[in-house]
Amino acid sequence: MQADNNTADVYELGEQVGFILRKANQRHLAIFAARISDLTPPQFAALAKLHEVGATSQNQLGQLVAMDAATIKGVIDRLKARDLVALEPHGSDRRRLVVSLSDKGRETIEALLPDALEVSEETLAPLTQRETATFLRLLAKLAEG
Repeated sequence: MQADNNTADVYELGEQVGFILRKANQRHLAIFAARISDLTPPQFAALAKLHEVGATSQNQLGQLVAMDAATIKGVIDRLKARDLVALEPHGSDRRRLVVSLSDKGRETIEALLPDALEVSEETLAPLTQRETATFLRLLAKLAEG
């Protein structure tokens, strides 16, 4: 059978952006799990963002860490059950919840931040510094759409 340049003949899974991104993400998640085994990546992201920005609404936190409302609620519920975050009603809108780090949450994230930097370094280790800068710039451009 001769190739006739139709889509089926030129499509190779190993060259598709989604497949390559998934493989790279799987590698990154394995590195993350080896160094930060007590939190999931979404839980870590929520704690790290709270450490960065301070108390914020649950909705805003979800937006800041790219999680939908249902996902961030589940993440916050699990962090609250572990006493890593505190929830309080918003001052002017009682329907909204404000999320903040508990003392235990602050201690936890501050202890894990050096490990998180090492996760990033190990993930990017196959790249040169210049390649890393280019890769992160291009990946951010893709993420923004």
